[in-house]
Amino acid sequence: MKNMYGLATLVALVLAMGGPRAFAQVEGQEKSPLGQRVQPFELRDFRGKTYSLDDFKDKRSLVVAFLGTECPLALQYAPRLVQLSERFAERGVAFIGINSNQQDSITELAGYAKIHEIKFPLLKDVGNVVADRMGAVRTPEVFVLDQDRVVRYWGRIDDQYIVGRQRKQATREDLAVALEELLAGKDVSQPVTDVQGCRIGRVHRTKVDAQITYSKHIAPLLNSRCVECHRAGEIAPFSLTSYAEVAGWAETMLEVVQQNRMPPWHASPEYGHFSNDRRLSDAEKQMLSAWIEAGAPQGDPKDLPAPPQFAEGWRLPRIDQEIFMSETSFDVPAEGTVNYKYFVVDPRFTEDKWVQGAEVRPGNRSVVHHIILATRGGSRKHGRREGRFESEFLAATAPGAQPMNLGEGMAKLVPAGSKLVFQVHYTPNGSPQKDRSSVGLMFVDAAKVRKEVATLAVDTHLLLIPPQVPDYKLEAWHTFREDTLLLSLFPHMHLRGKAFRYEAQYPDGTKEVLLDVPRYDFAWQQTYELAEPKLLPKGTKMRCIAHYDNSPENIGNPNPNALVHWGEQTWDEMLMGFLDMTVPDEAANEPPKKPAAEAVSSNQDRSSKPDGKLPAVK
Repeated sequence: MKNMYGLATLVALVLAMGGPRAFAQVEGQEKSPLGQRVQPFELRDFRGKTYSLDDFKDKRSLVVAFLGTECPLALQYAPRLVQLSERFAERGVAFIGINSNQQDSITELAGYAKIHEIKFPLLKDVGNVVADRMGAVRTPEVFVLDQDRVVRYWGRIDDQYIVGRQRKQATREDLAVALEELLAGKDVSQPVTDVQGCRIGRVHRTKVDAQITYSKHIAPLLNSRCVECHRAGEIAPFSLTSYAEVAGWAETMLEVVQQNRMPPWHASPEYGHFSNDRRLSDAEKQMLSAWIEAGAPQGDPKDLPAPPQFAEGWRLPRIDQEIFMSETSFDVPAEGTVNYKYFVVDPRFTEDKWVQGAEVRPGNRSVVHHIILATRGGSRKHGRREGRFESEFLAATAPGAQPMNLGEGMAKLVPAGSKLVFQVHYTPNGSPQKDRSSVGLMFVDAAKVRKEVATLAVDTHLLLIPPQVPDYKLEAWHTFREDTLLLSLFPHMHLRGKAFRYEAQYPDGTKEVLLDVPRYDFAWQQTYELAEPKLLPKGTKMRCIAHYDNSPENIGNPNPNALVHWGEQTWDEMLMGFLDMTVPDEAANEPPKKPAAEAVSSNQDRSSKPDGKLPAVK
C-alpha cells in the first residue's frame, strides 16, 4: 500500500508560538505550526490521482482539513466543510481533506466522499507523515494557509458540535471568520482554537519485548466490555473487533477511558450496587495504558479468544410479535435539530397481553439517539390499577441499553385495546437518513405470572428554571402505601440536566441514597439495575433530587437566557425518576397485581394526576 503513494517530505516546523490551546504532543513535533510555511508535498486521493500544493498555487488561501471516516464529529462537520468550500470558492479559496488514520481504508474514504457529496480533493496520508509534520492531532481539525502557504489559522471549524452534545447553532464560525480576515488582508484575530474530536489513528512503533498484547490481553477485555456496542450494525460509531481497527483507535480509547467517558457509566461508586455496572477496574485501565505505551503490540494471533456470540437481529431469546412505529420510514435531515417525534400505533390487542420481554430496536442506529415506548388507553381486566393512566412506560432503548427481560414469573401488563406510543429522539449525522424503528415483544401466559412489574415516574411539572443559573435544585417525591420491591432506576432530564439522586426515607426515619448521578449526561439514557431488589416498606418516601445548569458554561444549553418550563422537547426540561417495581416475595402467591402507589409531590398537588403517568403524548 505504501508503495502506491509517493510522498515528498515536508520541512520541519521550527517556530514556537503561545496561544489559547496548549500544543498536543506528536512524536517528532514539539512546536506549534502557526506561522510556519508548509513546503510542497504529494498525496493521492481515493481514486489514485496525485495532488500537490503546487496544484493550488494560484489560490489566495488553502484550507487543509484532517478528517476521519467514522469519527462522529467528522461526520457531522462534513456538510459544513462542503458549504464553506462552495461559499469561498469564487474568492480564491481551495479546500483539501486529508485522512491520516491507519484504520481507514481507501474504500471507506471513497464512501465518505460519496455520502457527503464532497467535491474537493480527499487525500490519503499513508503512515500519517503529513499529519505528524503539520502537527495535526484530531479529526476534524483544520489549517488555513495563506498564498505563501504559511499557517495562519489552526483549530476547529466552529463551536456548534462537541463530543456528545451540540449547540443549536454556532456562536462563532471560527474557520469562516479566519478566512474573511485573511482575505481582507488582516491578521487572524483568533489564530488558534481548541479542537474536539477523535485522535488521529497513527501508526505505532511497537516495543519488541512488550508483555501486554492485543491477542492475549486487550481482545478479551474489549470482548467483555466494549464489543457488544462496538461492532457492525450496533450503536457505536466504529467497530473494535479486529487488531487493525483497535490499533487505529488506541489513543482515542485511552483518552475516553481516562476521562471516564467510556465505558458509559455515570453512577457514583459511593452508593448502590448494580448488576449492569460497566466500569473498568483500575487494573484494567492500567493494562490498556501499558499496552498503548508499548506501541499497541499485536502479539501471537494464536492467543486470540473465540469471538463473542451475539444474537442476529434480536437479543431476546425469542420475539413473539414485532410492531413497527409506522407504515413508512421517517426522513431524518442531514443537519439541525429534530423535535421529538411521536408515532402512535394500534397493535390491535383484543385481549390483555403479559409482556415478559421488550426490545426496542432502532431502524437506523446512526441517527436514533433513544426511543421511549409507552402504552396508552386500553381496558384492564386483570388485577387492580391505581386510577387511570393516560400513558405508561413499557420499555426504552438508548446507547448501551439492554432490552427489557423481566425473567421467570414477572411481566408487565398491556391491557386489551392499548395503543403503543414511540417517542423517538433523532440526531442528524451529516447526511440524509431514513428510519423505521420497531419493538419486539416476548409474551408469557397469564397463568405463569406471579408478579406484575410496574413503572412509576416520580416527577413534577412545576418546573421553572431561571435564566443564567448554573445550579438550580428541584425535587419530586413519592410515598408508597404498600410494601414494594424496587428493581431498577432510570433518571431522565434534558440538556440542562446536571445531576440526579434517588434517596429513600424509610418509616423509621433512616435515609439511604439508592443512586447518585453526579454528572448527568443526556447523551446516555441509562437504566441502573439493582444487583439485589430493594424492599421499600409501606410509608417509604422516595425523593428524586435534580440539579440543572442553565448557564452559558453548559455547552449543550439551547438558550441560557430562557426561563425554562416543563416540556417534552430537548430545549424544555423534565424531572422524571422512573422506578421499576413489583410486589415483595411474600405476596407472590396472590393473583398478579400492580404495586399500589399514592403519590403526593412536594412541588405540586397531584390529586388530579394519576400515579405513574408519563408525559402526555399527542
